[in-house]
Amino acid sequence: MNIHSPIDLPGGFDATRRCILDHLWRDEFTVTQIPAPTRIAPDSMAVDATVHHVLAGQRGLHSDPGDPEDLGQGRLIVLHDPFAPESWQGSTRLVTVVRADVDPEMATDPLLAGVACSWLTDALDGFAARYTCLAGTVTSVVSRPFGNLADQQPENRIEFRASWTPLIDDAGQLTAHLDGWQDLLCHICGLPPSGDDVVMIRPRRRWEADA
Repeated sequence: MNIHSPIDLPGGFDATRRCILDHLWRDEFTVTQIPAPTRIAPDSMAVDATVHHVLAGQRGLHSDPGDPEDLGQGRLIVLHDPFAPESWQGSTRLVTVVRADVDPEMATDPLLAGVACSWLTDALDGFAARYTCLAGTVTSVVSRPFGNLADQQPENRIEFRASWTPLIDDAGQLTAHLDGWQDLLCHICGLPPSGDDVVMIRPRRRWEADA
């Protein structure tokens, strides 16, 4: 049983929530708040991001069903426990899952697992986001239909899962981790690093929240 004194950031989890809701995202991103798990930590929040291939003249139209193809999807969960579980080594934990279609060469690359960790560490380091207790896995999915399914398209997909503890003194420092997560998605989805085009988080429709 954890009996040490609670550790909390100035403003508590409300400040963390505001930091996430006010974050600016790339224009290729559609970001929505989604229900977060409630049994892992006393406080939690989750967002889902769909990454689009946006053509010139079509920026900022992510709510239109006729948008260009989706390149990938990511989910980020922010967990907060003021009693700082020993395995976290901190009071806040970030958990992500990213899925994206890739070319066959990447999906079958035997070095994929070995370099996957660097995708996240390079992204976080690029924004000077300090962290500890990094853990994760990368899974490659290669599907080749045959027989009566031969008319279906083959699949080459990767699934990246990771979690880490941000070393932050106030909620505002979480911004660097959000930017790093954004660049991680861009890397996996084949987009260039962050630029100047950003959008605000899109409010979630009632039917989306209840799904």
